[in-house]
Amino acid sequence: VQLQASGGGLVQAGGSLRLSCLASGRTFSNYGMGWFRQAPGKEREFVAAIRRGGEFTYYADSVKGRFTISRDNAKNTVYLQMNSLKPEDTAVYYCAATTNAVLVDQKAYYNWGQGTLVTVSS
Repeated sequence: VQLQASGGGLVQAGGSLRLSCLASGRTFSNYGMGWFRQAPGKEREFVAAIRRGGEFTYYADSVKGRFTISRDNAKNTVYLQMNSLKPEDTAVYYCAATTNAVLVDQKAYYNWGQGTLVTVSS
């Protein structure tokens, strides 16, 4: 499956952004989907994930209560709604797809999008 992330940009602290990731090439509903991020000088880290049918979601503690992952299987798209953004949320955000059961470990993913930059100013 090919993935294309979009929706990044520059936002002030406290603001909101919604990222989208459009999948193509395979049956989207067969894949668990995840969002990861990599800040400058840091390792890539897990942000959020959602099961194939959307019935279960998982979040990093750092974004719980502020970010919401969702998916629309009819549109082959997964979303990340980011509210109450903080400067420490600044990073390149990647969407990824997997048929593995484990969704919080980036090693479980083998399809990655190109990344979209989110910059949060203070």
